[in-house]
Amino acid sequence: MKKLLAILLCVMLIIPAALSLADDNVTITLWTYPIGSWVDDATVQGFIEAFNAVHPEITVKVQYLDYSSGDDQVTSAIEAKTTPDIIFEGPERLVANWGAAGKMLDISDLWADTKDDIIAASPAVEAACRNAEGKYFEYPLCMTTHTMVINLQYFEAADALQYIDQENHTWTTENFIKACQALQAKGYIPGVVYCGGQGGDQGTRALVTNLYSGQFTNADHTAYTMDSEANIKALTLLQQMVAEGSLTADPGIVAADEIALFCNGTIAMGFCWNASAAVSNKAAMAETVTAFPMAFPSDDGVPELQGGIWGFGLFDNGDDARAAAAKTFVKWVCDDEKQAVPSVYATGFFPTRASLGDIYTGTEKADNANFAAFMPFLGDYYQVTGNWAVQRTEWWNLLQRIFAGGDVATEVATYVTNANAK
Repeated sequence: MKKLLAILLCVMLIIPAALSLADDNVTITLWTYPIGSWVDDATVQGFIEAFNAVHPEITVKVQYLDYSSGDDQVTSAIEAKTTPDIIFEGPERLVANWGAAGKMLDISDLWADTKDDIIAASPAVEAACRNAEGKYFEYPLCMTTHTMVINLQYFEAADALQYIDQENHTWTTENFIKACQALQAKGYIPGVVYCGGQGGDQGTRALVTNLYSGQFTNADHTAYTMDSEANIKALTLLQQMVAEGSLTADPGIVAADEIALFCNGTIAMGFCWNASAAVSNKAAMAETVTAFPMAFPSDDGVPELQGGIWGFGLFDNGDDARAAAAKTFVKWVCDDEKQAVPSVYATGFFPTRASLGDIYTGTEKADNANFAAFMPFLGDYYQVTGNWAVQRTEWWNLLQRIFAGGDVATEVATYVTNANAK
């Protein structure tokens, strides 16, 4: 009897200890869009292993998204109440979409000791990561400016190098037209305005707005302004160039397809490029292709490039322990003394913390440092405008209608009405 009581006493002592140990171990989920090597499982698992060396009590499970189906997967998860704890993307989704819909946690506490460092790198980043009430729904890791790209070999063969400023990677709208005509005359396909979906739509938006210095939204990001005189003029120009054959429009492809066409030498320029694309597509480049990044053509020769900001948001899953663990992971990824640089380096983009400095010179991604020259051309970060998801669909539908022969002013009016609908 005494032996039985002793056994029961031991069991009673062990059970609370086991429960306490279980409570200290948390499993969280991370969903990541394809941002540089953050889509490579070996890279991400390496980061998680390094994290677990410091925080063995937190298990991180990963799911990789793509831009063709990722938004649908997140929408389904929201409806089913199975959202991940952490998601890696940009303000247009984390702030303007899911944050505005009340699905994200306010992570202002993460900003307490890094806000000044982030603002020193770019005030636009800080502003883009919060809503009008000052709630932060994104903790940023990296940023870039999106560019276009040309094939120097084709431009040289068509005597079109005269139309670009190679030192500053800029050109005027007038010279863009001349270059496309020269390429066409030489038998090349100058470029393709892709409009088969929203993939890479930052390229087509920047192409349109830069041609005559138009703005995509109003200054306070409350309305889409594609119906301005400058933007209608730009869309009309592109419609005319497609009709004349100095550009092509394809309603069946998105940016990924266009990039492939550029890399294999089918077309002479691409409208969706950046530092990460330059690295990830290097091996796919045909011998006839020498990729040279360019700012978008503008009437005054001074481009306004669309920026990209990527960071982490936390879905509000009603679990304080998981939220705390998620914050610990995000803070470690972005701010740890040893991990912050590798985290950014894997994206191929640039740090959102001024203190990290130049992370590419002297590395195998040394070419990325060249893209820093485009950062002074960073324009308005308008992707936080409301109705963003609706606008993106309306945008490629607008392009399809215009290049099918629709009246530009009429089609733009439809787009603006639908994009600004409340």
